[in-house]
Amino acid sequence: MSGELPMWRPQALRQVTPNFEAPPGFHPIKVVGMHGLTGIKAELIEPISMKSPEDWREIVNGLQSWGEVPSPESVTRLTTENSERGIVAVIEAEEDWIAEFLPWGSDGLLKVRSKNAPDGSDVPLGGYSWEDRDVIILRRPISKDENSEDALVKTLQENDLESCQGILGDMGKCLGTFHSSMRKLRELPPDQKRWNSRNEKIEGLLRAQFIWRAPYTKEQPCTVSLLDVRISDFSGDTLRIGSPRLSDALIPHESEKPAMRDLASLVHDLSRIHHRVSTNLQLKELRMALIGGWRETAPDEWASDNAFYSHRGGMAIWEYEQCLMDVLEASSNQSGAPQPAIDTLQYVKMYQKKMFNNRTFAALSFMAFFFGASTLINQFPPSLTEMIPPLAFFAAGYFCLKTYRDMSPSPESPFYEV
Repeated sequence: MSGELPMWRPQALRQVTPNFEAPPGFHPIKVVGMHGLTGIKAELIEPISMKSPEDWREIVNGLQSWGEVPSPESVTRLTTENSERGIVAVIEAEEDWIAEFLPWGSDGLLKVRSKNAPDGSDVPLGGYSWEDRDVIILRRPISKDENSEDALVKTLQENDLESCQGILGDMGKCLGTFHSSMRKLRELPPDQKRWNSRNEKIEGLLRAQFIWRAPYTKEQPCTVSLLDVRISDFSGDTLRIGSPRLSDALIPHESEKPAMRDLASLVHDLSRIHHRVSTNLQLKELRMALIGGWRETAPDEWASDNAFYSHRGGMAIWEYEQCLMDVLEASSNQSGAPQPAIDTLQYVKMYQKKMFNNRTFAALSFMAFFFGASTLINQFPPSLTEMIPPLAFFAAGYFCLKTYRDMSPSPESPFYEV
C-alpha cells in the first residue's frame, strides 16, 4: 500500500524502521511521535496487497483460522474500502462475507466475546490470527434498518424527549444483557494498580495539568468487556461487536476492565452526539435514560449505588479516561481539539475539588465515631446516663457519613453540572 497514508494510520506520527515481524503478506509498520508527541508510538500491520481473490488466498494461507471462514478457493471477488479502524473487504464466495482487518490487533478476547455474546448479537463468526494476534474478523452481512445513532440524531433534532429516552433505554438494556452474559464467564477482583497506571501513562503522554487516581470498589470487577462502545453499534436490540479503537494501539491494554467502563464509553459517545446535534433536550435527562436502562439488565452488584459511587471512582473516572483517549487519538492525528472531551476535561479540577471538600464530612464522621468509641471504652461498663454521650457521637458520625455519601456526584449529571 503506497501513496497517501491510510486513514487508520496516525497521521501525525512518523514511520520508523519496525523491530517486529508481521504475518506473511503483511507489512510491519511502526510509528512514533516526535517533538510534542514524544512517547506516543504504535505497531501496526497492513496488507501488502488486497485487490484480488489471489491476494486473499495468499494472505490467509499464512494465518490460523477460527470459527466459520469462507474456503479460500471459493472466493471469486472482493472489494475493499478504508475505515478509521482498518480495511473492510466484501468477499463474494459461496456466501457473502465481510472481512475486517485489524491493523493493531485486539486484546485477545474477540473470540470470547463473539462466542459468548447474547443471542441476536451481531458478532464475528470467525476470523484469522497469527501468533495469538487477531488479524482479521469475519461476519455475514446482515440487512438492517437505520442504526440507533441515526434514530437518536433524528429524535434529538425533533426535540422528542420520549422517543430519545426509549432509544437510549433500549440500548442500555442491550448492553446490560451483554454484561450479564459475561459475568457467567468471568469475574475477577478489580485491578486498581493497572487501571490507575494506564491513566498515569496517558496523562504523561499528554502532559496533562491534572491527575486522577481512584481506589475503585469491589463492585467493579474485571470481566470480558467490550472496551469501546458506540451508539452506532446498536440497532434496535442488537449489539454489534467490532474492532478496537486507535487508542488501544497507542496505549495497549494490560488488564481486563469492568463493565462500568463500557457504560462510560457509551455515555461519552452520547455526549459526543449531543454536542454535535442541535437540540433543546438536556444531556442529563438523556444520560438518565441510558444509565437506567443498563441498570435494569446488568448484574445487580455491578449496577449498584456502590459501583457508581463517585468518591471511589464510580463511572466518572472512566468518563475521564474516555476523554483522555479522545485527546490522545486527536493528538496522534493532529485533527484538532476533540469535543466535548476538551470541555469536559476543563471541569475535572472543579469536580475533584468538590469531592475533596466533601471529605470534611468524612473527617467529621471519623472523629465522631472515634470519640464515641473512646468514651464508651473509658466508661465501660457504662450506666444508662453514661451511654448518652457515646450514642450521641455515634448518631452524629452516622449522620455525617450518610451526608458524605449523599454528596457523591450523581452519575447522571455531566461534569459541568456538578
